[in-house]
Amino acid sequence: MTIYIDHTHLGRHVTGLERITQELFSRAALTPLEVVPVTSHGTAQMIATQTFGLPLKLASSSSILLCPGFPPSPLLLPFAARVLPYIHDDFLLSRRVDLNVRARLYMAAPFRLALQRYPRFLTNSGDTRRKMAAYCRDDADITLYRPPVRNVFDLSSQQRAARDALPRPLRLVALGTVEPRKNFVAAAKIVGALRAQGFTDATLDIVGREGWGDDWNQLEASPGVTLHGYQTTERVREILDAADVFICTSHDEGLGLPLLEAQYAGLPVVAPDAPVFREVLGGSGIFITPSDPAAAAAQIAALMSETDWRAQHGALAEANLQRWNGLAESDRGAVIELIASLAGRTLPASAVQGSLP
Repeated sequence: MTIYIDHTHLGRHVTGLERITQELFSRAALTPLEVVPVTSHGTAQMIATQTFGLPLKLASSSSILLCPGFPPSPLLLPFAARVLPYIHDDFLLSRRVDLNVRARLYMAAPFRLALQRYPRFLTNSGDTRRKMAAYCRDDADITLYRPPVRNVFDLSSQQRAARDALPRPLRLVALGTVEPRKNFVAAAKIVGALRAQGFTDATLDIVGREGWGDDWNQLEASPGVTLHGYQTTERVREILDAADVFICTSHDEGLGLPLLEAQYAGLPVVAPDAPVFREVLGGSGIFITPSDPAAAAAQIAALMSETDWRAQHGALAEANLQRWNGLAESDRGAVIELIASLAGRTLPASAVQGSLP
């Protein structure tokens, strides 16, 4: 029984969706299972393959399909027992106002249908699993498959503790596609509040491509904000290394992988006070209300009042990365066994032990 993996969405800019697929659904990540990625070239071929090609593969064989990217096509519903979707968040249903037209038409309805009808799923966090339960059938099996966090930008925190306790200028950094969901406008307002509270030269560097909506134009007009667009790994490393604080003001996330990746630089991470961010950051985060920029700015300013804040947050970041990666490793064996059972295979216990590559 062939194990297919939908890789049709790969080959574009590498953002969170693509990175999770590469981390958790590559041939190396799923060893010792033998898997067959299904790829495409260009948007038209991606849509055609997802809509018709993948259902045809399952209709003509007893194979199974892993869907780590886009929601499964409605034509896959007759084969739901042999399809295993990976759910990144519930955003397609919970915040439709922040979706572009393509997401509403092509993704939202198939996503709702899959949640309502499929018997089993993989997901990236306990918070996403809890939110999914509101849409899924009562007997749905939702298995955690949390991604390990690697030092993808080759960051170092070794010299950070030696930097001045009172940075001039105070540099904040954020990562992600510039679109309403990420709510970067709130981060810009916090920078404005910091400037009003004595950090007159505070800045915000935003690294990520321009998405839909008007946020890019608003941010271009915001004092202290620099929009870098999509950047190479080397350039992202330079920007993160120069920063003092990482900030996230998203309306919601299924996980928030960049927050963890930034911790390899020893950066304090400021994030909304919401369950998913507390799950991801544990005791290492600084939790704010993005809709109250003055209060959020005061929390960031208070951080600077401690002479050893850089060393403290470097240690907290390191401990949190160890905690999270331990959780990720604990998920892997159960997922390998689940996929193997769907494919009618029995693996020895030794075959599913060991670290993710």
